[in-house]
Amino acid sequence: MAKSTVRFKDSVAAFEQIRGDIAARRFAPVYLLMGEEGYFIDEVAERLAEDVLSEAEAAFNRIIVYGRDSEVGAIINLARQMPMMGAYQLVIVREAQQLAKIEELSLYTANPSPTTILVVCHKGKNIDKRSQLYKHAVAKGAVLEAVKPYDNEIRQWLGDFIGRRGLKADVKAIEMLTEHLGSDIQKIANELQKLVLSLPAGVKTVTPEDVERNTGFSKDFNNFELNKAVATRSEARALMIADHFARNPKEHPLIVTIITLFGQLKQIFIVNYYLWLAQRKGQPMPSDSDLARVLSISPFFVGDVKQAAKNYPNKITFKILGLIREYDAKSKGMNNGGMSDGELLRELLLKIFAIR
Repeated sequence: MAKSTVRFKDSVAAFEQIRGDIAARRFAPVYLLMGEEGYFIDEVAERLAEDVLSEAEAAFNRIIVYGRDSEVGAIINLARQMPMMGAYQLVIVREAQQLAKIEELSLYTANPSPTTILVVCHKGKNIDKRSQLYKHAVAKGAVLEAVKPYDNEIRQWLGDFIGRRGLKADVKAIEMLTEHLGSDIQKIANELQKLVLSLPAGVKTVTPEDVERNTGFSKDFNNFELNKAVATRSEARALMIADHFARNPKEHPLIVTIITLFGQLKQIFIVNYYLWLAQRKGQPMPSDSDLARVLSISPFFVGDVKQAAKNYPNKITFKILGLIREYDAKSKGMNNGGMSDGELLRELLLKIFAIR
């Protein structure tokens, strides 16, 4: 089976489309919700469970079954039943990836009942797109293929999540949340929901102080601030942050810090390369918005990267990238002489600042 070409942004767009249709009560007869990112699958199923039927109707017409405990024939029979009251019957198949012979649901989806809404929640992987079940769902229903995000796709989604709740977030707050919560969409959604609910009435902007207060994640000692200290060659500040990391190793894994340092140096290298093309080849320097897209960062930070590039010409950047590769190996236990993560980070930073 060919590898999916669906990207995280496509999953988000499909999710928003389906959610909007549900809110407008434009229901599809079949929903095929599949893929690795369970958050979107659960959210759509939950919205349907809550919005299709009234409380009185749900007592008779909302049926939830689980793939491991069900058979295709029984689910088809349920889906072909008429609703006992109201306009719709809702049949939700949870954990459908555990349903044996799931492709045989195509016997129903070929001609779905107009009074039944069948929801198939297939987590962890996709239904075979060559199957009749998938083709029927595309032609007659709604399909959500939920893929997991790359790290550089989290910031946009996180900001949009906050924006849909009538709020905006300070850029640093977004960076703190991204670093603290990683790329687990379900975890991010849960933590953001708690954060939003904790804000005082009338507050419209999420600040670094809000993040620190509600997550315990320091606004002053994190990888965002460490990168900033390195970019501006603030050695004392960088070593102070490293000391904090050494005292809190579980909250600040060295491997994550090294990845963020590498990411920043890669951005600096790219900007320096464009500067070289402009100076030596006469090519126009990309606009800040174009650079932001190339670097996968907010336009707000493009100026910072340009300034950092002045501190780190590529002859220095090459040497630092070599150091980062060396300490990446050491962080994984290779030739580290028994040094702790805190000691390795401090040594790495001292070597970075020593390069001129």
